[in-house]
Amino acid sequence: MAQAPAHIVFDRALARRRLARALAARPAGFLLDHIAAEFPERLAAVLRPFPRVLDLGTPAPVLVAALAERAPELLVQAAPLPASLAGGGLGLVADEEALPFAPESFDLVVSALALQGVNDLPGTLVQIRRILRPDGLFLACLVGGQTLQELRVALAAAEEEISGGVSPRVAPFADLRDMGGLLQRAGFALPVTDADLLTVRYDHMFALMADLRAMGATNVLVARDRRPLRRAVLVRAAEIYQSRFADPDGRVRASFEFVWLSGWAPHESQQKPLQPGSAKARLADALSTVERKI
Repeated sequence: MAQAPAHIVFDRALARRRLARALAARPAGFLLDHIAAEFPERLAAVLRPFPRVLDLGTPAPVLVAALAERAPELLVQAAPLPASLAGGGLGLVADEEALPFAPESFDLVVSALALQGVNDLPGTLVQIRRILRPDGLFLACLVGGQTLQELRVALAAAEEEISGGVSPRVAPFADLRDMGGLLQRAGFALPVTDADLLTVRYDHMFALMADLRAMGATNVLVARDRRPLRRAVLVRAAEIYQSRFADPDGRVRASFEFVWLSGWAPHESQQKPLQPGSAKARLADALSTVERKI
C-alpha cells in the first residue's frame, strides 16, 4: 500500500464521514456550546464593527447564532458538510485548506474547534490572512495538546501491557507554544495566544468514549491501526483510567484544553514596536540604578 505524504496526519474524508454520522444522530455539542458562548465576550472588548464575517469550519451553527447579534452586513458560514450550515446567513460547503474567497473579503474570520483537524495549518493560516481586509481580525479556538491526556495514558498503558506495543489513538493537538510563531509566519500582526483547560467528569471511560463518538471526534489518524481495539485492551484501559484519574466519588476526569488564537491583518494604524536605539529614557534611570560599562 502506498504511503501518504509525511505532512498528511489526518484522514479528512473519514473525519467528514464520522462528523456527518454524528450530526445525523444526537450530537454531543456541549464543548462547542461552551466555546461558542465565549466568542461574543472576547469580541466585546474590540470597539469596532465587523461588517463582513466568516465562520470557518465550525462543525455546527452555534457560532453563527452567537455572532448574529452583532448584526453584520454579511455573515458567511463555510463548513465541510451541508449538515453544519443550518444557522442562518450564507452557508457554503468548503474545505478549510482550500478557501474559495477573494483576497480582502472579510473584516472578521472566526473558527471554533475545527482547525486542529487540518493537515496544513500554516497554509490555512496564510489563506485566512489573505482573505482578511487590512485591520481585519482572526479569532479562533482549537483543541489543545493537553486534551484527553488521561485517555491517552490509559490506552497506551493497557495496549503496551496486553499487546506489547502502542498504536496512535489520540490526535496530536495544537501546542500553545507554537501558535504565536505560526501566526507571525502567516503574516498576522499583534498575535495573541492563550489557553483554557476544562475538566469534564464521567461515570467511567466508556461514557467519555460514547461522547467522543457523538461529537464525530474519534480516531482519524492516517497512521492509526485499522484493526478494532481488542476488548481486553479496552477493559484494562478502563481499569487504569479508574485507578489513576478517579475522584473520591468514583467519577473519572477528562481534560479538554482550548487554545485561543487571534491576529490582525496588518494596517498602518496599528501599533508597531519601536526601532532599536529610539528610546528617549534610560532603563538605568527608570530603575534608579547605576549603569556599569563592561
